[in-house]
Amino acid sequence: MLTAIVGTNWGDEGKGRMVDLLSQQYDVVVRYQGGNNAGHTVVNDKGKFILNLLPSGILRDDTVNVMGPGMVIDLQHLFQEVKKLRDAGIDITPEKLKISDRATICMPYHKLLDELEEDRLGDKKFGSTRRGISPVYADKYMKKTLRMGDLLHPQSTAQRLADIVEWKNLTVHQGYGHEAIQTEDMLAWLKEYGSAFLPHICNTSTYLTKAIQEGKNIMFEAQLGALRDIDFGIYPYTSASSTIAAYAPIGAGIPQYQLDNSIGIMKAYSSCVGEGPFTCEMFGEEGERLREAGGEYGAATGRPRRVGGFDAVASRYGAKMQGCTAIALTKLDVLSYLDKIPVCVAYEVDGQKITDFPTGDALAQAKPIYEYLEGFQCDISNCKSMADLPTAAVNYIRYIEKTVGCPIQYVSVGAERDKYIQLF
Repeated sequence: MLTAIVGTNWGDEGKGRMVDLLSQQYDVVVRYQGGNNAGHTVVNDKGKFILNLLPSGILRDDTVNVMGPGMVIDLQHLFQEVKKLRDAGIDITPEKLKISDRATICMPYHKLLDELEEDRLGDKKFGSTRRGISPVYADKYMKKTLRMGDLLHPQSTAQRLADIVEWKNLTVHQGYGHEAIQTEDMLAWLKEYGSAFLPHICNTSTYLTKAIQEGKNIMFEAQLGALRDIDFGIYPYTSASSTIAAYAPIGAGIPQYQLDNSIGIMKAYSSCVGEGPFTCEMFGEEGERLREAGGEYGAATGRPRRVGGFDAVASRYGAKMQGCTAIALTKLDVLSYLDKIPVCVAYEVDGQKITDFPTGDALAQAKPIYEYLEGFQCDISNCKSMADLPTAAVNYIRYIEKTVGCPIQYVSVGAERDKYIQLF
């Protein structure tokens, strides 16, 4: 069985928590795109963990984890992330963590370029995490990056890196006026942080193909959500990679296979980190109460997330783009303080009511049209089944299921691994 776990909105939907929960059913978990520009927060019996690069299955003893060729990997960040887990007693061996030799290395100068450009843009900035993601993907498509497999061939890599640095300084030094990058510094960085991962580097396409032939179940883990996809998201306020489930087999290195399931992770309200249009955003005391209730601060950056009521327009579009076969609804318990729950059911654009998710100027100008559902105003964290939930909570779940047009399979009622209800 091949299943993708993907976000339906702006990211931050709670994918890490659901991957950690569902990974018990899978032999292999694969990250297939993105870098360390987003984080998955997982709370389980081992503690609380924030993962930026490692697949969330790394917290399970018997799960093999793969970092696919569609990823961009900051070696220094990965080194530190692995160290934190090992210090917490998590075993990470080459048998448990496999890194594609085709995955792209995110170099220090990619982060530098990200910072320089955001600073240049000033008030017009894109809200980048400043972790080099857009610059490294741009270089990837210009065929001027190093890949993880290059670490296995240091002599030829040193010459290739020298050529890349010479080209990169045309922008860093002669363009932005920053101090020139030194090849020796970059080689030292690669050795310091890359050496530890040499035993983990392999042809993950071959490994995954064999795993499928042996009948193993594989989960594909996405970063961010449909609305941050480079093609289908709120461009240009998107990530630089494809966050769409259909890309999972490609980014994992097995394009010859198709998914069996696409489980869309959807928050019971809306949250967003970064710049760009966010139609249902709440401000002032109303927004602050929801932010505090949900602990809405970015796992990768610590930035306060923008928050709002459930956006049916955006969520319906996101579920469609992800080809969702089922939905996992997260953080329903957060809404327990509300007497009326706001739902954005449509947008107003140029005086017209629309229910299809727009793009460009239409999205930037859109205003939310709200309906309000009855709140349940009680603690639901100990509910184990739909029968345990208050009627208002059940009605809210069914309302979302109907308006999104996809069955809800899981509902989380708390942050811990066992705080969820399975509907079917």
